Amino acid sequence: MGEPQIWLVRHGETAWSQAGRHTGRSDIPLTPRGVRQAEMLGRRIGSMRFARVVTSPLSRARETCRLSGQGAGAEPSPDLVEWDYGRWEGRTGAEIRREVPGWTIWTGAVPGGETAEQVGERADRVLERIRGAAGTVVLFAHGHVLRVLAARWLGLPPRDGRYLGLDTASLSSLGHEQEQPVLRSWNESYDLVATP
Repeated sequence: MGEPQIWLVRHGETAWSQAGRHTGRSDIPLTPRGVRQAEMLGRRIGSMRFARVVTSPLSRARETCRLSGQGAGAEPSPDLVEWDYGRWEGRTGAEIRREVPGWTIWTGAVPGGETAEQVGERADRVLERIRGAAGTVVLFAHGHVLRVLAARWLGLPPRDGRYLGLDTASLSSLGHEQEQPVLRSWNESYDLVATP
């Protein structure tokens, strides 16, 4: 059986994503705007039937999945939880760089959290589990873990996810071209509603 096409959905806006705060394991809910984003996404994918729907167990991803019309039968996967930011949880990059000049999540230390390579190992497990699916698979998760997953799909090191920005409530897809893993589309935005 051939490789599946994989659709990636980043959850809708939260108060922390809107403020640029690193939101890893904290279970922050969607904002009203995030709810509208997920509903808009549902206009695109709500009636589609996927071979598998897999979601991070955190509420912002599960709620985006549900509001987009894909909640029935969705499988939670702890491997799709966002990067564990350890001591940097809830802080912005600018705040962290005041303490550690030049720091980025991709190249800096994450005290008490995960390395890019550890996130890459989780992404590899997700990809291994969905290989051979009989049809398109959709994954609902978080910005950094999805960026790492896309890098690993392409055979790149986890840190190369830094080149693949993702907006909230965005849709991307991975597939093949002549048996080569490729990005089919990237960061298709579903933020088509006015900001409150």
